[in-house]
This record gives sequence, structure tokens and C-alpha cells, in this order.
Amino acid sequence: MKYDVFLFDLDDTLMDFVETEKNAFTNVFTTHGFPNALTDFRDTYRAVSTVLWGDLEQGKMALSELKTERFRRLFLEHGLEMDAEAFGQLYLDYLGKEVHLIDGVTRMLHSLEGARLAVLTNGFKDVQLARIAASGLSDTFEAIFTSEEIGFQKPQPGIFEHVFKQLQIKDKSRVLMVGDSLSSDIRGGNNFGIDTCWYNPNRKENNGMAKPTYEIHDWEEFQMIVNQTIASR
Repeated sequence: MKYDVFLFDLDDTLMDFVETEKNAFTNVFTTHGFPNALTDFRDTYRAVSTVLWGDLEQGKMALSELKTERFRRLFLEHGLEMDAEAFGQLYLDYLGKEVHLIDGVTRMLHSLEGARLAVLTNGFKDVQLARIAASGLSDTFEAIFTSEEIGFQKPQPGIFEHVFKQLQIKDKSRVLMVGDSLSSDIRGGNNFGIDTCWYNPNRKENNGMAKPTYEIHDWEEFQMIVNQTIASR
């Protein structure tokens, strides 16, 4: 196998975050008396969240700020008088209870037996650990790295430097970063000098500067790539 170490993003790579977010969003608002939140508030929330996660990737905002700020802006937009900090924490609690593995993930991970597998996510530590534990995949990964714990976010080099130090990786050519985000996973890998695999099930166009080494649309394609790297050795 050409690669000995596989670094996997979590949300929308190994787990379906669209479903996770939808359920947690519905539950937290229903708890506060707004059962129609998906229709009434979600579009605004997604717009606000997209901007703030972009700021996070660029180092303009800390994850602890994002947790509250996204709801503060949402409430302001819709004239809702609620405690954004407490609401944000309850939302995270609900997120941690949602486990939706993407089709083929379990089989794919098991096919990499003998390789070193780790999760590298920009998400919240407690949320991601809870979801991975509930998925039954905890023992699959040598380590789970979160930006909240490390203090850097993908695509910043600091998060990759931390991972390489912790895993005692010396040879970058043996590492593959796998994720769905061009701006964080692929760009981060590009900037750090490691190969990348873009998980792109919806066949989006790549109009940016990030250049994946591989592009896949499902996990069977990924297994084919891994098998080809074995055969080419």
C-alpha cells in the first residue's frame, strides 16, 4: 500500500452532516416552542453559518465564538429574544446524539486493516467524540483530532503539524488526507504537502485553487484507488 496513514474528515465524509444538522436543528427549536424551525429559520441559519465557518477556516474566528455567534445573528435577523449562548450549547448536545454513517464507510474502513487511521475534524471535540463512539467505530481510529482541542483549523498548517507530531509521522508521501471540503481538507493538504482525496458524491465542480490528488464519488471508488496504489508498488 502506497499510503500507511489515512486522515479522514468526519462531517459529510464519513458521516452525513446534512441529516445530523437537520435533526439537531429541529430538536433544539422544538424544545423552545418552534416546531416549524426548518421552514422558518434554516435558510437564514445556513447562510450565517457558511460565512462564520469560512471565517473560522481563515483564522478570523475561534470555534468557541462560532458556537454562540451563529445563533446570535440568527435571532437578531428574526427578532427572537433567546439566550444564544445557552441555545448554542443545547444545539451541540443534540448534534452529539446524531449518528448517520454514509453508505459504504464501515466496509471501506475495515478494508484498510493494517493501515493507520485517524480523524481530523474542524468540529467540536465533545460532539465529534460522542458521535464516533455511538457509531461503533471508535476502535477503528488510532486517534481523533479536533480543531477545538488543537487550537488550529484546517486548512491552517498548525493542525497538520500537530497531527504529524502526535502520530510521529516522518514521511509525508505515505499520508493521504481524505475529505469533502476543497477549502479545508484539500487546500490544507495541498498547503502542507501531502496527497489528498476529494470525496465528491454530488459531483460539484472544482472552480478554486485546491487541487486534489484523487477525486471519488463513492467509497467503492476509494477502495479501487487504494488497490491500484498497492498494485503499482
